[in-house]
Amino acid sequence: MARPSLVRKGNSHTSYWLWLGLALVVLLADQFTKVLIVSTYSLGEGFPVTSFFNIVRVHNTGAAFSFLASAGGWQRWFFTGLGLVAATVMVWMLKKHPNQKLFGFAIGCVLGGAIGNVIDRLLYGYVVDFLDFHYAGIHFPAFNVADSAITVGAACLILDEILRVRRGH
Repeated sequence: MARPSLVRKGNSHTSYWLWLGLALVVLLADQFTKVLIVSTYSLGEGFPVTSFFNIVRVHNTGAAFSFLASAGGWQRWFFTGLGLVAATVMVWMLKKHPNQKLFGFAIGCVLGGAIGNVIDRLLYGYVVDFLDFHYAGIHFPAFNVADSAITVGAACLILDEILRVRRGH
């Protein structure tokens, strides 16, 4: 008896696993860098890399730009739940549209980053940030690999939608 093929509908099964693999690579890179930072530096400790960039250990109990960071603790579980719901929706979206390359890449990046930050909230109660860019004494909020992947993914989702709308005209 012949084995069923893992490749169906124009490689949709393979594409689905490719995007989940991308999410896993993002997640592993994120968690690896955070383990290095947590094991090497104390809170607030770091070092300058260039005149505009530092590595510094920062804890963010809120969301982007420390939104709700001082909300009293409930935000940890809110953002954890939100991240888990978003991850579930993204996996479903990848399953539904595995052959859309830019879309799959974007969702893979966002998915890996979202799960990376959820893991931080579960393990530590906060997200570990460490990339600190600054200019003329003004510091951009510190971020991490997960945040970078989420930002790249979001930009790619916007580009994908612009291209989709243009193709429709």
